[in-house]
Amino acid sequence: MWLLDTSTITLHLILSTPTPPYAILSHTWGSSEVTVQDLQCTPPRNQHLSGYKKILDCCAQARQDGVAWVWIDTCCIDKTNSAELSEAINSMFEWYRNAVQCYAYLSDTETVDEVVKSRWFTRGWTLQELLAPLSVIFFNKDWEELGTKASLAEEISTITGIPRVVLLTNSKGEFSVAQIMSWAAKRETTREEDMAYSLLGLFGVNMPMIYGEGKKAFRRLQLEIMRASEDHSIFAWVGAGQERGPLALHPSEFEHSGTVQCIAAEKNTEEYTMTNRGVRIKFRLT
Repeated sequence: MWLLDTSTITLHLILSTPTPPYAILSHTWGSSEVTVQDLQCTPPRNQHLSGYKKILDCCAQARQDGVAWVWIDTCCIDKTNSAELSEAINSMFEWYRNAVQCYAYLSDTETVDEVVKSRWFTRGWTLQELLAPLSVIFFNKDWEELGTKASLAEEISTITGIPRVVLLTNSKGEFSVAQIMSWAAKRETTREEDMAYSLLGLFGVNMPMIYGEGKKAFRRLQLEIMRASEDHSIFAWVGAGQERGPLALHPSEFEHSGTVQCIAAEKNTEEYTMTNRGVRIKFRLT
């Protein structure tokens, strides 16, 4: 993975294991972000952009916390390299989980009272960025600390529908597929495929990136979940239209599935598969 030296603001490709301790940034993208190619120039290009200042401020915060490296998605992924992009997206949950600190930068927020109104809570990618790290510190637009995931757990739970226990323990525990999907129901991504790709880590699955496939990406995600899980709640969604297959079209169709649980008896049921005629499944009705 690429990491940014917080002192020199230079990129380094880290291949050795274990990876050195690093902080990680969670933010919403603007129109003036800085790329890998920008930072690899000497001197770096586009230093006048707001995205470059965001990088400098993030590095300054990490240095203050005694962390020598940071990872920032805008400038630590070469998005012109499809193999690197696919690896990054499939690894991103673990990268956030393994960071020593996650900084959530709310560029549209000034005070603590405004935190829950931030655009950050409406974006698809920031769901895993909220849940994966052990520690998340929220900063306002001026990089002033607003609180942590733990101190703001009540407010975050109210706005996201995610139980406080998940926010405080970083464990999805026994929460069902339908419940986890419901946490993403009101979120959006710029590209349709990213709605599916942003959920890979939450379900512990991997799949190749095929930009241009549109809504098929979410179907592929559900098929991967079916291969890895015996949780029948993946079928507990509600959508418009009568002629529908067994799979949802979008996480929004799980919006009202936040209380659907995977009962213990389902855990030892026979496997179920998707066929050319639909789902072949056997389960108990109650």
